Amino acid sequence: MIPDRPPLATGALDRDAVTRMDPQRLREAWSEPGARLLRVRGLEIPVHRESGSLRLALLPVSGEYALAGPGSGSARHLYLGRSDGRPVFAVADGESAGEAACSDGPAGAGAKGPDDEEWRHPFEVGGDLSDTERELVAVASALLRWHETAVFSPGDGLATAPEHGGWARRDSRGGELFPRTDPAVIVLIEHRDRVLLGSNALWEAGRFSLLAGFVEAGESLEQAVVREVFEESGARLGEIEYVTSQPWPFPRSLMVGFRARLADGADPEDLRPDPEEISELHWFARAELRPPAPGITLPMPLSIARWMIDRWIDEGDADAE
Repeated sequence: MIPDRPPLATGALDRDAVTRMDPQRLREAWSEPGARLLRVRGLEIPVHRESGSLRLALLPVSGEYALAGPGSGSARHLYLGRSDGRPVFAVADGESAGEAACSDGPAGAGAKGPDDEEWRHPFEVGGDLSDTERELVAVASALLRWHETAVFSPGDGLATAPEHGGWARRDSRGGELFPRTDPAVIVLIEHRDRVLLGSNALWEAGRFSLLAGFVEAGESLEQAVVREVFEESGARLGEIEYVTSQPWPFPRSLMVGFRARLADGADPEDLRPDPEEISELHWFARAELRPPAPGITLPMPLSIARWMIDRWIDEGDADAE
């Protein structure tokens, strides 16, 4: 059975917006006995084995709570929310984090985790983590990457300062800045029990996924679906239906999922892949994807693309019962 929501979008994490808005509540949350710290090193996260399962290597917090690095506009202890009632904060770890790499004590950036700790890319291990852990990683990745690029105001070039637990910054004139999200559409196109998948020109041969692209300025989501599909495949769409969305904070996208069918009278074999983006287009039946035929690789389990493909396959299985 396919979950009702794609990974990163289950709402398992309690974002606890009340605490992030109050500096006193943030200090109190940091001082709670169960408070934990998630370190992020570039794009990698720390994981270890716990009772046979892969888990995030969260450490107890220590020392004083500090939202900003000393003498700089860098962000340090970002408040992610609550996991099983426990406050969870994030900090950048490693040389790439600059000011944030300074030691905060035993549980600060650069602190030593469990003996079996490994630093891995979320794409490699995200499918093994719990829903809440995946969302902790998503929020931490999104906020930390944004703070790295938002130290100075885009309006006047002057320094900004983090606030609201790391969910905003304030410029020299008192204006608030918030993390940016770039919407992108991703489309499952079906025709007579087959689904259209494409292989990106930069991928290895045999890797296929749904067609997708960023929404342009002044464009609706539905307009983006029609335009992107036509540009990448030459296919004209008829019926379009919204499915769900998924945050993809690597670094700041929001994937908006749609299902679509070809326009009436459209020839499914009349496909013209964009040579700069798409190396191959192919219609697949469910039997070719359950499991994938030899030489075919589908998207990673963490992605909305895989969730939508698996959901489509599952629907065919249900109809056959």
